[in-house]
Amino acid sequence: MILTVTLNSALDITYRVRSLRPHSAHRVTDVRERPGGKGLNVARVLAALGHEVTATGFAGGGTGRAVRERLADTPGVTDALLPVAGATRRTVAVVDELTGDTTQLNEPGPQIGPAEWAAFQDAYVNLLDGATAVALCGSLPPGVPVGAYAGLVRGARAAGVPVLLDTGGEPLRRGVAARPDIIKPNSGELAELTGSHEPLRATQDARRRGARAVVASLGAQGLLAHTPDGHWRAAPPACLRGNPTGAGDSAVAGLLSGLVENLPWPDRLARAVALSAATVRAPVAGEFDPAAYAELLARVTVTGEVTAA
Repeated sequence: MILTVTLNSALDITYRVRSLRPHSAHRVTDVRERPGGKGLNVARVLAALGHEVTATGFAGGGTGRAVRERLADTPGVTDALLPVAGATRRTVAVVDELTGDTTQLNEPGPQIGPAEWAAFQDAYVNLLDGATAVALCGSLPPGVPVGAYAGLVRGARAAGVPVLLDTGGEPLRRGVAARPDIIKPNSGELAELTGSHEPLRATQDARRRGARAVVASLGAQGLLAHTPDGHWRAAPPACLRGNPTGAGDSAVAGLLSGLVENLPWPDRLARAVALSAATVRAPVAGEFDPAAYAELLARVTVTGEVTAA
């Protein structure tokens, strides 16, 4: 079982309009709703790849109920979200059909009380029993300590469970110091962590700060990985237009599934890039197009070298 943690879960709402114009009224042509937040997106992709997944985190209020109702309709994902008093947030993606561009609106999360945070930590320890890997994903809602991910990384390591961390800012800086197996920052998060805007140098520095492996998302240019086994760059066959919401989460699912399947790093990276690109092509935030994934996987380019033993 793969465990995903989404402390700031959301109800993802995707609106499609013919053309998005500021200061104008718009007629929405299509509305889709899905359980969201980075870890829930990862869980959905992992389940679609055939993995057994348990999703934990927080859910509260009417929005939280909607998230859990929709999660119940996701085959392969077990709901282990903890109820909280505050209302789960919503994220709104507005897709401009004329240009293909997407505008994202993210609400803040609910206030998490000390008792709710303590209950989550107890549940997390129990869920680690039997987990083959854990993904810690996304922002922290108000009330959760900024060092929360560092503690969760240490808990996974104590249990002997490989852990991937995907967050940014101070939670990432503290989390890296706890020595996660993989971090997956985007280029901005990596630069903020290391102070370097040169990706290769920044990934090397992030490893020195504690991460065992660093996989940096370079947007349309793909992924750059620096690992104990070597370093590689993986790129999609072309720049794809569409909705990028959830593309990074699909990459996380590719990396995590490759880890538990013991795939070599180049194969993990090819899978991650193909899933990410197939998510950009999908009409709904946080899902991937299976046909596009199968077609793109064979066309991803992976270059690099293995570290000498």
